[in-house]
Amino acid sequence: MRVHECMTTPVITIEKSESVESAFEKMRQNRVHHLVVVERRQVVGVISDSDTGSEKVKPYTTMKGLLVEDVMSEPAYCVAPDSTIREVANKLRGNRIGCLPVVENDELVGVVTTTDLLDLLGQGVERIVGTAAKQPVSRENPGSKPASFNPRLGKY
Repeated sequence: MRVHECMTTPVITIEKSESVESAFEKMRQNRVHHLVVVERRQVVGVISDSDTGSEKVKPYTTMKGLLVEDVMSEPAYCVAPDSTIREVANKLRGNRIGCLPVVENDELVGVVTTTDLLDLLGQGVERIVGTAAKQPVSRENPGSKPASFNPRLGKY
């Protein structure tokens, strides 16, 4: 499956010169957790709900006077619409982030979030039969549970 099949469009954006308060309100009004930050229509970062009230900015009242560029995460990690879901999941997990702007020919075309990936799991996206790795069963006890797979070693 590819990103263009599950990404969210249209993307809610905010200019980096806008206030953190307006970012917070835009997220609240649109019921989203992330905004893609743009400058002259180019993706320059991402601001999340945690940036507007917990980690970088302690309570809401201290946001007065701060701009999006003061608290946004930059540079933005981006993906192409033809990226695989596995690539996206690895990029999200590897960078400990919750969303990736989807960019094609320097144009923002969507956003993919951890929620989008969880929605896919909830819908029961299936693999083609025969592609899943088979787990060995103990020869001493044929009715036993499959051995545990150790991803670091690549062995059971």
